Amino acid sequence: MLQPVVETCPAEGFDLWPVAPYEPYGFLPLSGAMSPAEVGLAVMCVAACNNVEEAPRSGDPLGDFLRGLLTLDDLYAAGGLRVTETATGLALTPGCRNGLDERGDWDALLDVRGRAGFGHDPSPLAERVGDTVRLTPDTEQPDSPVIELPADALPSLLAGAERDLADFLRLAAVWAPAHLADHAAPVTAALARALAVPLGTEPGGLG
Repeated sequence: MLQPVVETCPAEGFDLWPVAPYEPYGFLPLSGAMSPAEVGLAVMCVAACNNVEEAPRSGDPLGDFLRGLLTLDDLYAAGGLRVTETATGLALTPGCRNGLDERGDWDALLDVRGRAGFGHDPSPLAERVGDTVRLTPDTEQPDSPVIELPADALPSLLAGAERDLADFLRLAAVWAPAHLADHAAPVTAALARALAVPLGTEPGGLG
């Protein structure tokens, strides 16, 4: 199972909109099957990734929390693609400083000699070995277990992750007007940029 995930952030006392219960520094799968509170959690986490001190402040709590998401040129969503071996529960998860916008690195595995890393602490690695993609959850651990999947299954798994992200963005576009007031449309467009979702799934392309 391959899923796009966003890293959950610490935000004690957050009350700008409802969010689902969660543990910080875990991973929240993004899809079209999320509840409104889960969508709210995902939006909070992406906004928090970009809530940096350089962003100007206005004194409006909602506007200030969203300021970085709405004003920064380079947006970031901590997370990536998580692969879970369904039979055992073993998972390869994104490492520190890996972003969902970097998931194109997985395309290297379509080459017979491809390999790609996805952050550190842990330090996950994917390698193409003939007709197999070998996934090591943490190369810093000598005894790290390995997940193997058929290379010919990877394109459909990656395409499924892209559909999940597009479906999440559609949910966010519906969720936002009820919780973000006048910021709804620009936040949805900013989410598309942070997640590197094709323009056709932004609000103007939702149909």
